[in-house]
Amino acid sequence: MNLGVTLARTAVVAASFAVAAEEPIVVASKNFTEAYILGEAVAQLLESEGFEVDRKIGLGGTKICYDALVEGDVDVYVEYTGTIAEAIKNIDGEPTRQKIAEALAPDGVEMLDGFGFNNTYALAVPRQVAEERGLGKISDLPDHPDLRMAVSHEFLERPDGWPGLQRLYGIEEIPDGIEHALAYEALADGSIDLTDAYSTDGELKRYDLTVLEDDRGFFPTYMAVPLVRTDLDPRARNVLRRVGGTLDDVEMSDLNAAAVFGGRSTESIAASYLVDKGILGTNAEAEVVLPQDSLVARLSRNTGRHLFLVAAAVIPATLVAVGLAFAIFKLPWFSRGAVYIAGLMQTIPSIALLALLIPLVGIGWLPAVIALFLYALLPILRNAVTALTSIEPTLRRVAVAMGLKPAEELRHVFVPLAMPSIVAGVRTAAVICIGTATLAAFIGAGGLGDPIVKGLALNDTRLILEGAIPAASLAVLTELVFEAVERWLVPGHLRSSNTAGTAI
Repeated sequence: MNLGVTLARTAVVAASFAVAAEEPIVVASKNFTEAYILGEAVAQLLESEGFEVDRKIGLGGTKICYDALVEGDVDVYVEYTGTIAEAIKNIDGEPTRQKIAEALAPDGVEMLDGFGFNNTYALAVPRQVAEERGLGKISDLPDHPDLRMAVSHEFLERPDGWPGLQRLYGIEEIPDGIEHALAYEALADGSIDLTDAYSTDGELKRYDLTVLEDDRGFFPTYMAVPLVRTDLDPRARNVLRRVGGTLDDVEMSDLNAAAVFGGRSTESIAASYLVDKGILGTNAEAEVVLPQDSLVARLSRNTGRHLFLVAAAVIPATLVAVGLAFAIFKLPWFSRGAVYIAGLMQTIPSIALLALLIPLVGIGWLPAVIALFLYALLPILRNAVTALTSIEPTLRRVAVAMGLKPAEELRHVFVPLAMPSIVAGVRTAAVICIGTATLAAFIGAGGLGDPIVKGLALNDTRLILEGAIPAASLAVLTELVFEAVERWLVPGHLRSSNTAGTAI
């Protein structure tokens, strides 16, 4: 065999092993249909070149994805130039490519060539409503204050969303907030008259919606671009540059429609896009290997992760809350203060708490467990403190008269009498955490929230039920398990007479 050919083949094999031995590239995406497709396309393209990929598809909104990228928990995700300029970096003036690059550089982030389409914001109304009211442009809205409006929560707060739009067009009304994917259903059934839209949404044609003209030029250009960490392997960055200029607005709208209404998975749509556009190169043997995942495998994986998140939060919370309750229940000021502080944790919205934890501990299971731990403290601590402070004083005096030492008094009086309420508190905390843990999907923690979030984005009831039904079943199963635990730990006469803690 020719020595040169042998050496070349050896080099190729060595390079393949080098790529495989490196840390996987973490590919994330925002949580709406288009982002699922583009994120999956990025992941498949990298895999076709031998890179190992860790998917965080549907990770969350702008703040969560960008913070994760800056912190190094994510290596690449697809963002939009208008969002970078308006919501992330607040760039003054025309957001040129150079300005955006200079704004991203201090964060260790680089913007690659865009896909080629502009997915700008828009306001949409049903065609019938537009015709009946003579609506054709956004400046018509102040004349129709009775319109029932609901926009996505992010659009409601962003400077390039409703606040700025309201100032420029003189609109006084403040719309309700709604999940973006659900807004189209609300328009279709007549619940609302107007919502925000993305100009490449497949639903615009499907629901026969009229896009109001932005006659004062408020919305900036939103070109879809891959954002990568500057320390990402240069080979990977070069691979990702292949997507530059490969899609126009109409083509992206068709891809979105295929996901929402065509019954196709985002994985297969992304694969078709890569093949049809020749992005995978000239190798005729190049194939896209789609992830194969059965329903049973997904349920097993998601349920297992969900149980891990709940157990990892509730067990430490139980130890901390019960131990703290026994340590401070004889000190009224301390006990009330501890319960008050634990109650404050419950007032922080779970999504906000998860987002705040990302800069501290990154994405994944750890911030989810920390958030669930904080939420589990209140019911356990309050039940334990209430039960201990409510024990009949006469019983305590009898224990002292019998000569019981503090440790014996604790074991024979306080623990048995407080146990029903303590178990009830742990039971309540576990059920709360099972429900709240579905939100962990927004920060890449997995669990039964994954199919729910994706189902909402794709308007897929089957996916929503794939997460909702097992989560509800886990809550019911938890109630049954704790009933058995209570029968085992608590004497019958105490179970029947002490129900004070079950109200928490």
